[in-house]
Amino acid sequence: MKYTGPKARRVRRHGSNIYGSDKYDKILQRKPYGPGKGPKHRPGKQSEYSKQLLEKQKMRDIYGLSESQFRKVYTLSTTAPGQTGEMMKQLLERRLDNVIYRAGFAMTRLQSRQFAGHGLFTVNGKRVTVPSFLVRPGDVIVARPRVKSSPIFGSITEAHQKYNAPSWLKSNSGELKTEVVALPGPEHAEQGIDVRMVIEFYSR
Repeated sequence: MKYTGPKARRVRRHGSNIYGSDKYDKILQRKPYGPGKGPKHRPGKQSEYSKQLLEKQKMRDIYGLSESQFRKVYTLSTTAPGQTGEMMKQLLERRLDNVIYRAGFAMTRLQSRQFAGHGLFTVNGKRVTVPSFLVRPGDVIVARPRVKSSPIFGSITEAHQKYNAPSWLKSNSGELKTEVVALPGPEHAEQGIDVRMVIEFYSR
C-alpha cells in the first residue's frame, strides 16, 4: 500500500525534503526533529536493521512507490546485467512520471505522477496512462495538444525558466517536449540515499 497520511510526517521522519515542495523546507526549519519528538529529544542507538528499513522507505517515498512496486524494481534489478544498486537507480529514473518531473514539466514527482496517470503526455505519439512506463533512448515524450495551453503548465514553465534538465534528456519547455537521448547513469539519480543499505535490507 502507498502511504496516504500527512506528508509532513514522512519529511520529518527522514529529516529531508523528499517531496521537493518548498513548504516542506519550511516545516523542517520549524521542526528539525521526528514526528512525536520534541526539540530536546535524544535519539537512541539504531539497529542495523532499522537503519536499512529507514533507508529503504526513504528511497521508496522519494519516488512515491508502494512497497510491492518498489520490491518489483529491486527484483528486476537483481536479474538485470550490472550492479543491482545502479540498476535500481536507473529503473526508477526511467519511469515516465519521473521523466516528466526531471524534464521540468512538473513541480514535484507527486504532480508528475498525476499528469502521467491522467494521460496528459504521449510517448512516441501514443497516449500513456501508466506512470511506471519505462522510457528508452529515442523515446519522445510530449504533452498532448489540448493540455499545452493549460494555465498550470504556464506557471510550471515560468517557475522553471532557469532549470536545466539532466544530460540524458533533451527538453524543450516551450513545447513541453523531451527526448530521451541516453540511459540515466547513477549520478543522475537522487544522491541522498545509501542504496547499499536498501539492497542489504531485501537480501536479509
